[in-house]
Amino acid sequence: MARPRKFDEQQVLRSATEVFWTSGFAAASLDDLMRATGLGKGSLYGAFGDKQALFLRVLEGYCADAAASLRDRLHGPDSSSAARLRALFDAMVTAGDPSGPPRACLLAKSTAELAATHPEVAGRARQTFTAIADLLEAEVRGAQAAGDIPADRDARRTAHHLLAVLRGMEALTEAGMDRSVLRDTADTALAAAGLR
Repeated sequence: MARPRKFDEQQVLRSATEVFWTSGFAAASLDDLMRATGLGKGSLYGAFGDKQALFLRVLEGYCADAAASLRDRLHGPDSSSAARLRALFDAMVTAGDPSGPPRACLLAKSTAELAATHPEVAGRARQTFTAIADLLEAEVRGAQAAGDIPADRDARRTAHHLLAVLRGMEALTEAGMDRSVLRDTADTALAAAGLR
């Protein structure tokens, strides 16, 4: 009979997330993961599998949380869809702590590092970006219903454009670009979407 686990699985995953987020997949050593989680190699691998399996669990949780957070943020009546879109882009302008080093989105970091060689990562990234595009499209359609975006705009194409700009803004933030650049980027994207 297997012995019951004597650790909090979610806490272990949170600790592993910090290691992968800070170091990336390749640079995160087993020693780093054991030190952060407080687990030995046998317990860590026994519970989560190898390093790649642990990383995929971390990425899965991060992506699910990111999509759920955006879903909550964009939830509401059509009459306030435009305001929620503006607020989303405003938050991207002010994202990050200007006094500290910028910290890239774990999904963006993981996609850049691993998508070309790890089909599971590429697939999870596509799934997450599609979910985000779906949420943005719903918000564009809501703004169209409220008369804040012209009805003749293609909502799906507009959502894809907004998604690309949001992801680009994350990269600009990570590079330490001035907030005025981010503000210009956000304003131009919203104007291009036809947001009044």
